[in-house]
Amino acid sequence: MFDSASLPKSQRRIALVDVNSFFASCERVFDPSLEGKPVVVLSNNDGCVVALSKEAKALGVKMGIPWFKISAWAPSVGLVAKSSNYELYGDLSSRVMSILHEFSAHVEVYSIDEAFLELKGTPEELVVMGREIKAAIQNKLGLPVCVGIGRSKTQAKLANSGAKKSAGLNGVCNLDTFTPEQIDHIMAALPVDNIWGIARRLSKRLNSIGIHTIKDLKDADPVRIKKKFGVVVQRSLYELRGIDCIKLEGERLVKNQVMYSRSFATPVTTRKQMEEVLAVYAQRVSKRLRKQGSVAGALTCFAGTSRFANEPFHSPYRNAVFSVPTNDPVEILKASSAVLLDSIEDGRKYVRAGIMLHDVSPKTSHQYLDLFTPLHESRQLGEVLDQVMEKHGAFSIGLGAAGFKSPRHWEMKREMLSLRATTRWDELATVHAR
Repeated sequence: MFDSASLPKSQRRIALVDVNSFFASCERVFDPSLEGKPVVVLSNNDGCVVALSKEAKALGVKMGIPWFKISAWAPSVGLVAKSSNYELYGDLSSRVMSILHEFSAHVEVYSIDEAFLELKGTPEELVVMGREIKAAIQNKLGLPVCVGIGRSKTQAKLANSGAKKSAGLNGVCNLDTFTPEQIDHIMAALPVDNIWGIARRLSKRLNSIGIHTIKDLKDADPVRIKKKFGVVVQRSLYELRGIDCIKLEGERLVKNQVMYSRSFATPVTTRKQMEEVLAVYAQRVSKRLRKQGSVAGALTCFAGTSRFANEPFHSPYRNAVFSVPTNDPVEILKASSAVLLDSIEDGRKYVRAGIMLHDVSPKTSHQYLDLFTPLHESRQLGEVLDQVMEKHGAFSIGLGAAGFKSPRHWEMKREMLSLRATTRWDELATVHAR
């Protein structure tokens, strides 16, 4: 095993910064009355619990339980439910990642609520830096985070778990501050499925050859592990030993696919209604495409009835290719309507639909002479829509049916939606002075 005494006093380390109970914590930012209360966040159409605060977990609320099963019980224990506020969560996530870039030039956004970053310094300096990261995010955004620091991503994950569970660490754990014997003691107390990337099914296979704890895997023969479980598990073994095998990935500026898909609050039953859905979705998915400065060469659009309804399942799935890569909402709507609407059967109860754009590439990689520039590209309609909505609000203008301000019965139900205070001018938080 590695001896920390043989390593330089100051060198590169990997930190994992993770927002605690992210969705619930976001809900508390603009509603301090929720602090200390059990909070759950619900899935689309206020269906199931998808996120819980630590107080909700303490009540025994389980992830995935349908809200209707506990809604009558909730008031008696002070349980508060919130609809998924994707706009707020996404914006606060972006702000967290922006703060992390102030501490490191190498940041890998791993998920909406966690990121790896490269740090350098002595063990003591890295603990101080971890506390500074924690304080910066708390003070600027009101979000609590934990910081785990190790010699590899897997060690950082392990350290982050320790930072969450041990109150004495105050949310920051650097494995370099522990002796090798202490680390071994910690690893020996944790089941092997506590390792990042080791699922329960794989852990059972590891158990069958005598590997029950994290320490068991760290001390195993790498050649034997690779032969029985492959290079991925062997890599985890090396990472536990402090060998950095899983490199930080740079931020992907252009995503390979861009999709907008939602379930409906009430079923869509006619082609006319589905045309309205496509108008709204085409506008929203094209905006995502423009936001990353890219264009798409093809699309897939789909709709589906419920698999559990008392009628045959119907899920048309159609593709289209653009003659010229584009992010124009009109072209996307034309293409999706042309291929999907003929497959929609009036009277069926469609519960979801979506548009996926693929063959995505940077817009700058497609240059045309003025004479050959397609008309829809020269009009830059999408950019005009973006500018109007930026100035006058998200619902100030729309493409076809997407411009109607009247409520759409099929729009996703979010009856307990909190303020989208950072992305909607009309939902800014109100501050009351005492």
